[in-house]
Amino acid sequence: MPSRREFPSKRRVLKPARAFDPQAFLNSVGIGKTVCHYKPKQAVFSQGQRADTVFYIQKGTVQLSVLSKQGKEATLALLGPGDFLGEGCLASDQPIRLASATAIADSFILSIEKKQMLKALHEEHELSDLFVAYVIARHNRTQADLVDQLFNSSEKRLARALLILARFGKEDSPETIVPNVSQETLAEMVGTTRSRVNFFMNKFRKLGFIHYNGGLNSGLQVHSSLLSVVLHE
Repeated sequence: MPSRREFPSKRRVLKPARAFDPQAFLNSVGIGKTVCHYKPKQAVFSQGQRADTVFYIQKGTVQLSVLSKQGKEATLALLGPGDFLGEGCLASDQPIRLASATAIADSFILSIEKKQMLKALHEEHELSDLFVAYVIARHNRTQADLVDQLFNSSEKRLARALLILARFGKEDSPETIVPNVSQETLAEMVGTTRSRVNFFMNKFRKLGFIHYNGGLNSGLQVHSSLLSVVLHE
């Protein structure tokens, strides 16, 4: 009998699973994702507009504010690189923007369509972990802001606001705040008058807690020593 010739079986070679990098996802364009350049005072979105996009700040600073029916505007937050905007649209009960977002410095912002963001969050656990951690941190910061407004002096509130703007704890060295952050905006954030902000800013400067780079209209450096104002009882 002729010998049976054995043929090697074809084994299916499985390719290693693609590693998903959430930061690369947030730093690149793609399906349902675009990056836009916003100039100072240019609106990213406005209160009352349809909410169908999530934004991610790659570079720059954005002011989040709300306008009352009486025409009074209040600054809710100043957000920078690594922060999300308009994430509330992911909730089914928020079809319109509840606040306005305006660039106060040259900013590069990634816009992600709601459908694409939900799909990515569902499929990519690394991205959903990063996003959930951000939302929790933002929630905790909002609670801390409320406690700050209720129990702390305007001087301490201003010091804390400056440290947050300088992204204290995220950098090893003092961070330069964009010069467009006016004392009026700081007063809105702190809940006091511009004159009080001016008084405390001069006090912080004399004590060496802050430093103007080239004058009052230039960049502002916030030093870690300003933390002593926040911690002082």
